[in-house]
Amino acid sequence: MSLQEKIEQKIADALPCKHLEVINESNKHNVPPGSESHFKVVLVSDAFDDQKLIVRHRQINKILAEELEQGLHALAMHTYTETEWREQQGDAPMSPPCRGGG
Repeated sequence: MSLQEKIEQKIADALPCKHLEVINESNKHNVPPGSESHFKVVLVSDAFDDQKLIVRHRQINKILAEELEQGLHALAMHTYTETEWREQQGDAPMSPPCRGGG
C-alpha cells in the first residue's frame, strides 16, 4: 500500500468524511522521482463543526502520527465544515470519498 493510500485510509477510518482528497505533491519539491514525502489533504467533515482550525489540524496530526514520525516530511491541511466548503466551492454536490473500489 502506498503512503498516499495509507493516509487516505487512516483519515477515512477515523473521521466521517464528506469529501477527502489526498494529493501527493512530492514532485513539486527537490526529491527523487516517485517520492512520497509531501502531501496535501483536503477534507470536509462534520467532525469539524464548531472546531477551530488548530484543533482540526491537531486531529489530523494525531491520526497520522506514525507516518509523520516515519518520514512524511510535509503535510498541507485544508480542513472544512460542509458550510465552509460550500461557501468556497458553491452549491455543486460533493463527490463521496472513494473507498478503493474493486
